[in-house]
Amino acid sequence: MEIEPATLRVSDQERDAAVTRLQAAFAEGRLDDEEFDGRMRRALVSRTRGDLAELFTDLPAEAARDTTDLAPATLPGPGRFQLAYKGSVRRVGRWRVPERYTAVVYKGSALLDLRAAELDGRVTTLRAVAYKSAIDIIVPPGVRVELSGFGVSSEVYGDQSASADVIVVHGTAYKGMINVGTRPR
Repeated sequence: MEIEPATLRVSDQERDAAVTRLQAAFAEGRLDDEEFDGRMRRALVSRTRGDLAELFTDLPAEAARDTTDLAPATLPGPGRFQLAYKGSVRRVGRWRVPERYTAVVYKGSALLDLRAAELDGRVTTLRAVAYKSAIDIIVPPGVRVELSGFGVSSEVYGDQSASADVIVVHGTAYKGMINVGTRPR
């Protein structure tokens, strides 16, 4: 009895490759936030190759190319520090995040979307300072998130396995807020 390829069980490596493909499609603007979130969740719980293949049926071939050969240095990076004075910081799509990154916002707003970002290290530390401001940090599924600071709840959530990437958020909010989650508000 021969098994159909679509019914074969997938490995963690195949799931990771699917996540990378979805991140590329999101960064290219082919998927909106809701579609990207839904497909990422489906990719992470897929059991068969057929389950994974369904995620890409409406995406062109160039969105499905393998992006693992791109060196992180080829991606645009903001540096280690960003400041917004009565303005905003907005980092979305495909961008490189250094191991230590700081965003300071005074009477403004910030959106740091890490779902399609390339993290430089296994542990990424984000320091967020919101003075009369709002900072939204969107993290990808499959990472462990550790929150601490003033104006941010201290908790750990996400993937607790030793192999998971870690995003540490140290926040300070004065008359403002710092929101961390896997979906936009």
